[in-house]
Amino acid sequence: MVKVKWQGKKYEVDVDTTAPGEVFKMQLFSLTGVAPDRQKVLVKGGQLKDDTDMSTLGLKENQILMMMGTVGELPKAPAQQVKFVEDMSEAEMAQALSIPAGLVNMGNTCYMNATLQCLKAVPALKEALDVYKGTLAQSDARGNLVASLKKLFQHLSESGEGVPPLVFLQFLRQVFPKFAEQDPQFGGYRQQDAEECWTDLVTTLDHVLKTEDASFVSKYMTGEMETPLKTDEAPDEPSTVNHERFRKLSCPIDKSVNYLAHGIRKGLEQTIEKNSDTLGRNAEYTGTSRITRLPEYLSVTFNRFSWKATESVGAKIVKSVKFPLDFDASEFCTAELQDKMRPAKQFLREKEDKEALERKMAKKAQLAVTDESQGGSKEAPKEDAEVKPEDGAAGSEAKPFELDAALKADVGCNPSGIYELVGVVTHIGRSVNSGHYMGWVRKEKGVGGPDPSPSSGKNVADSQHWWYKFDDDDVSLVTDEEILKLCGGGDWHTAYILLYRAKKLD
Repeated sequence: MVKVKWQGKKYEVDVDTTAPGEVFKMQLFSLTGVAPDRQKVLVKGGQLKDDTDMSTLGLKENQILMMMGTVGELPKAPAQQVKFVEDMSEAEMAQALSIPAGLVNMGNTCYMNATLQCLKAVPALKEALDVYKGTLAQSDARGNLVASLKKLFQHLSESGEGVPPLVFLQFLRQVFPKFAEQDPQFGGYRQQDAEECWTDLVTTLDHVLKTEDASFVSKYMTGEMETPLKTDEAPDEPSTVNHERFRKLSCPIDKSVNYLAHGIRKGLEQTIEKNSDTLGRNAEYTGTSRITRLPEYLSVTFNRFSWKATESVGAKIVKSVKFPLDFDASEFCTAELQDKMRPAKQFLREKEDKEALERKMAKKAQLAVTDESQGGSKEAPKEDAEVKPEDGAAGSEAKPFELDAALKADVGCNPSGIYELVGVVTHIGRSVNSGHYMGWVRKEKGVGGPDPSPSSGKNVADSQHWWYKFDDDDVSLVTDEEILKLCGGGDWHTAYILLYRAKKLD
């Protein structure tokens, strides 16, 4: 008989030296509830294996052995009755497989499909549409358009296959006749500009989805900036400050712009001509805009198309402009707003550092378990299966902070200035009115249904999120690497509109 010590308790166990180690483990299982595959029993020469010959261990009467391991969670009955695929409705199957439905191309409507899939990635928009009471029989055509958008989003959430956006398209062309233009050369409807579609839809949502205090768009998709203007022709003249609201930032592209921040910085530089009271005539004024309010959802448009008068077409600028998955917009804000956002920004940095280190430690622990199961290290572990933080860093929580009162009261703002990319509209082709548009939408790990399995070949091991690629009604899954390839530089899908979302503080 030996004594096995586990979690401060000692268990007396009769040892059958003619049986393998597996039998001894089963005895321990009956006493402690720790399953054999979760046990680590330390014996002479290392760890007890299932096929260990117990007679070779030289065990003595009342010898104390150490066991490590935890009791696994007991299996629970399913909360819902199991339903087989053949018994599922189309909506249930789409939800179970976590594959969102695409939009059928109704004839050069990819510009609209890509725009809608990215806008659908804004949960606050769905919430605003859910409470919207308008019907499809209003006298206001814009109200009909929004009502049809509500219906379309509902169909997309319930369908397991491509949805034809017939009703929405009809109202879109009614409100904005330019989207009903015909191609005189090839017949049928012409390809349109996705950025124009985006702008027109957001403007319509701003007009229709109004609440008592502000519209959905004003709260969640609109920023504010100020621009001090001064003229070199009258250096003693006091500068004037213009205040304006914006729903997107522009990224002009020239030879000097290689990164998104370069282009935004250039886009915030303004030169206008206006009357000078000092000079008594018009003069050229210059200034650099600074943001005074950041919205929760920030859209950025690449100025990729320039007008070719000789050919009467919008020619595409294919130059590569790299953009980040995480974007710090505080650089473009006023000093006052930067000071207000600094505590939240620091909190986010500490929180993300902690989470990154925890993932690193978890991966190390998993590799150690895998190595051991494959017959790697034979050395007995010096402590239980607990993984210790490196230098104590991962054990510390992000320091609590007090959010600025004004930012706290501003519903729909970004209190930290830190964003993450959640949507991209891309274009492939050489002109704005030709080629093909697609939408790319981020899917968070553990949200919206099952995550991809390693067998899917999508390099999912370290991923915390993936991306749905919406090629009209053909939907597939890609990783961050594919998104970063959308920076331009050749005849490939090129980012045209970026949609960033404020990083959550909780």
